[in-house]
Amino acid sequence: MPYPQAPWTLQGYAIVTGHVINIDRVRHLIPSELEIISVFPGKTVGGVYLSYYGSGSVLEYSELIVIPAAVGYQGKIGGWVSHIYVDNPDSVAGGREVWGLPKELAEFTWERGERVTVRQGNRTLCSLNYNQQTFAWRQWLGGSSFSAKDANLLNFSAELESRIGFIGSKLEVPAESPFSEIGLGQPFLTVRCEEMSLRVRAPEVVGQRAVEYSFR
Repeated sequence: MPYPQAPWTLQGYAIVTGHVINIDRVRHLIPSELEIISVFPGKTVGGVYLSYYGSGSVLEYSELIVIPAAVGYQGKIGGWVSHIYVDNPDSVAGGREVWGLPKELAEFTWERGERVTVRQGNRTLCSLNYNQQTFAWRQWLGGSSFSAKDANLLNFSAELESRIGFIGSKLEVPAESPFSEIGLGQPFLTVRCEEMSLRVRAPEVVGQRAVEYSFR
């Protein structure tokens, strides 16, 4: 299946939520080689990233990324991606074959810039109600994420330039959702990114897993 080679340059908009998460609830989702970063006793931080990439992107698609924890490995810090969904099969193939990400297909419904719902067939994965921005500023941000492919631990970086602003939101994750066990709860902050340009770089192998990690 055809897909662009890394890096991928994507343009559109996104909503990002931040959550405090119980480490005990997510330890089993994360390779044992990665250290979960604790921000309070027994707590880490994670988030949900919902985006739409449109005209000017190497591929046009919507995306849902779930990060259950901030992790560290050999001096590198980033997020671990446990669940990721898109609505473009070329993005699924590229995500799995280039970055080792467990991408799956899902359907996205964006409603009047106020709500987004993600479903797989009759099952709702999550929905997010969010406010319009009242104040925003242009910002450059960079970060990294970890993934695994075969026995390799991977790390890849991304750079984002966007008009960003803090907004209010309400996240709903029904019990039927594959990531309901994470216990995301309500966000402690939500950021809306408009006029966004995102560049996701090719991964590098940073280590080996004692047990091969795979996903279906």
